[in-house]
Amino acid sequence: MKVALFVPCYVDQFYPQVGIASLQLLEKLGVKANFPAAQTCCGQPLANSGCEKDALPIYRHFVDTFSDYDYVVAPSGSCVYHVRKHFDKLDQTLDVQQVRTGTYDLIDFITTVLGVSEIPGTFPHRVGLHLSCHGQRGLHQANESEMTPVRDGQLRRLLGSLNGIELTELDRNDECCGFGGTFCVSEAAISARMGQDRVADHVRNGTTVLTGGDMSCLMHLEGIVRRRQLPMRVLHAAEILNGIN
Repeated sequence: MKVALFVPCYVDQFYPQVGIASLQLLEKLGVKANFPAAQTCCGQPLANSGCEKDALPIYRHFVDTFSDYDYVVAPSGSCVYHVRKHFDKLDQTLDVQQVRTGTYDLIDFITTVLGVSEIPGTFPHRVGLHLSCHGQRGLHQANESEMTPVRDGQLRRLLGSLNGIELTELDRNDECCGFGGTFCVSEAAISARMGQDRVADHVRNGTTVLTGGDMSCLMHLEGIVRRRQLPMRVLHAAEILNGIN
């Protein structure tokens, strides 16, 4: 199995420890992932800003960089969703189809491809799980509240396998954090209020560590946590599953 790690732009620039944790976690699970140095962006920011034609060369470069791999793994549901759904704008060559179907979110790869249901480790904290919209409603990694009251999903089960962890039960389990990529720029006030509501739900229910599978959402929420000087850490799930305490 030939696997490549794709590290999204914002992870590379602001949260390199998440990329490192993702690589180390894969290695602990027996996967030797390569990091192609030629990788850049998946093109999502341009596309979300209405400039998808300008993003097409970025799409092609992504395909050229990763087409030799069986799987492309990224700690970001939003980037993975973009590759799978928006690369339909390219001519559907065998390489394009391979990259689209072989690109996986880290948690999805661990549970679906590797078949891992438990991660050994201890994390004795009260953890609040943020479900990103792309991961949940795009990649179907967790149940949706409008479909069922049952709270379940890939990341919830993996985190729940850790010793000592207590998962927070939120009032509104799968509400959007308001980040939305360029939405937080074009509609800053609405985005900020949505994020404040999300953080308030975690505060009400005693979250001490806020986590999720998509660092873009967590970046938005961490900004609110920091500005309000709340006693809450924000960690990507890869950091927790990799053994950080």
